[in-house]
Order: sequence, then C-alpha cells, then structure tokens
Amino acid sequence: MAKLELTSSRCRSLECPLGKKKEVFRCTKRTGLGVETRESGTATYWFYYTAPSGKAAQLKIRGVQDITFEAAVRRWSELRSQTVLGGDPAAEKAERKAIPTYGDIALQHMAHNATYQKTPHNTDRIIRCHLLPRWGKLRLNEITSQSIALWLAEKRKGLAPATVEKIRVTMNRSFELAAEWNIPGASPNPVRTVKRIRFNNRRDKYLTADEAKRLLAECDTSLCKQLGSIVRLLLLTGARKMELLRAKWADVNLERRAWYIPETKTGVPRHVPLSSAAVTVIEGLRRWDDCPWLIPNPETREPYTDLKRPWDTARDKAGLPDLRIHDLRHSAASFLVNSGVDLYAVGKILGHADHQSTMRYAHLANDTLMSAVEAGAAKMQLT
Repeated sequence: MAKLELTSSRCRSLECPLGKKKEVFRCTKRTGLGVETRESGTATYWFYYTAPSGKAAQLKIRGVQDITFEAAVRRWSELRSQTVLGGDPAAEKAERKAIPTYGDIALQHMAHNATYQKTPHNTDRIIRCHLLPRWGKLRLNEITSQSIALWLAEKRKGLAPATVEKIRVTMNRSFELAAEWNIPGASPNPVRTVKRIRFNNRRDKYLTADEAKRLLAECDTSLCKQLGSIVRLLLLTGARKMELLRAKWADVNLERRAWYIPETKTGVPRHVPLSSAAVTVIEGLRRWDDCPWLIPNPETREPYTDLKRPWDTARDKAGLPDLRIHDLRHSAASFLVNSGVDLYAVGKILGHADHQSTMRYAHLANDTLMSAVEAGAAKMQLT
C-alpha cells in the first residue's frame, strides 16, 4: 500500500507496479479514500474504514474511468459522514443486496399456489402478465405504496375493476407470503395501505323457461355432442361447471338418485339430489370402457378443458349473447325458489358455505309469495 495525495490527474495516471497483481494508493488528505490498481490496467475508487465492530472494512465506489474525481470525492464524503455517525456502509449494502427482487418472490408464490390451489394457472397468469413485467426486477424494499397505487390507477383505464382488484390482491398475497417466510424486505407490506376501489361486479342472469328451451335446442344441434347433456344437468342440479365436468360414474348412485361431489369450491364434499329428469339425462349418457368420467370429451375420453367455442355458438343462436355458463347455476336456483322451495333447501342443494350466498336469490321468491297472498285473499272472500 502506498500513500500520497490523490488528485484527478494523479488518479488517472496511477498504474499497478510491475510484478504485482494489485496495488492500493491511499489518500493522505482525505481519510479512507483510496484507489486500487490492478495488473489488468483497471483502477477503482474505494472507501476504507473501520466498522463499528472494530474490523477493517471497505466499500467500492466506482471505476476511475467511470466517474470524475470530484464525484468520487462527493461519494467518499457521504460514506465518511455515515461512518462517523456509527454506520457501516458495507454491511448495509450487503443487507440491501440480500433483499430479493419481486420476481424471486413471485416464482416462490406460484410454486406455493401449485401445492393447494385447484386452478393455480389463474393466479399465475396475473403474476406473469401484469406483476412481473412491472415489478419483477425491483427489490422488495424498492416498491412503495404510492407507486403501486399510481400503477393500479393506470390499469383501471384499460381493465375491468374486478381484474385490477385481482391484481392488487395477488400482489398483496406475494408480500404476505414473503413475510411469513421471513424474507428480508417484505415488511412493511406496501400493498396493505393501497385502498381497494369499491365496485359492484355482481351480475345475475336468470333464464326463463322459454329461454331455457331455446338454449337447449341449440345445444342439441351443436358440433359438441355432449353440450346438450352438460347444459341440462347444470340446469337440473345447479352444480358448478367444473364439478360436473370432473364428475365420475362412481360418484353417481341412480338407485338412490344422488350425486356425490368429493371436491367442491368450498372444500366441503356434498351430495346433490337428482330429480327424475336429471336421472333420465344421466341414463342416456354414453359410457366407454375404462373411462371413469361421466361426461368426457368423446375424442379424448378425458374431461373437457374448454367449452367456450361451442357454448358461445349455442347461446348466440339462442338469442342470449350475454349468458354465461355460470348463469345456469343461478337459473337453477331461480327455478327452485319460484317453485316454492325455501332458501335453506336451495342453499343446501347448491352447496353454499353460508346463508349470505343464498340470500341473493331471496327477491326471486316474490312470485311465490304473491301467489300465496292472492290465494289467502281469495279464501277470505272479503270483496
């Protein structure tokens, strides 16, 4: 190590002595400032100091060719002030580098989802399409609540409110998992203080009997030969689409007229009673040897993965362009309620986890209640 007063011109002319791999030149005027030269010809500004632990420490500033001597002195002054106040710049830098990027956490988030979610690809799509492009390269402590809020506000200009909320919830979950795993930089969670935008995304569509008949007529002519049976059973049972598509013959007991669903959205298995009409549909289904599925794709003998194209074609031909497959579940509830079935029974049939989910159909009982009061008034013959 050599000592001399470092200046701009001198720093640029310093060279590593012949026969040495490196040489350090310490400044006599500015304590801790030094230049390290190497046999390769490179020269780098360094800050040398004594850490609070009493051990010698050093921190790289920048290459002599990369910044001016004046900029190196300014950086040296900042670091010098930090150490005088008891700080440890090298240790703090190491701590910052130990904080992973959001991209690192996102990969762990997706791997975690795959261990318990039935459809992890939905969350994965949100992470890959929206979160990773914007936040993937930033370290967790570089992501702020303000930047997230501004970004989500921009997202709302082109995406549905429900989609933007899904993005916010997914990002929040990433930080919550990181905190649970004691990953540095995860706390405090910057998403937690980003306010959720209130919106009403609920849309209930209920088929009339005539609309149901038109829809079934088009489904029966579909190129997808199983579509008619699928739609009939969804209307007759009120089941969710994936519950039916993954139903097995072993779960159906036609003698007892019951269908056992082992895996449901709520995580609670349930039995669905089968009406005579539902039994008739099931009895008419084709069965294949060594195929356990109730309504498989005839070509693959495996459950359908997508019904979008045949469904869109059938509903459009039926004059119901805004109808979703999930609306068949709502329609099944509507027919039950307007037939006089009480809401508790409807909730049990649909497999609702709490009565609040069933209460959305309460207003549909109006026709039944009106018939009841009319019958009572007629019986009293007051007029």
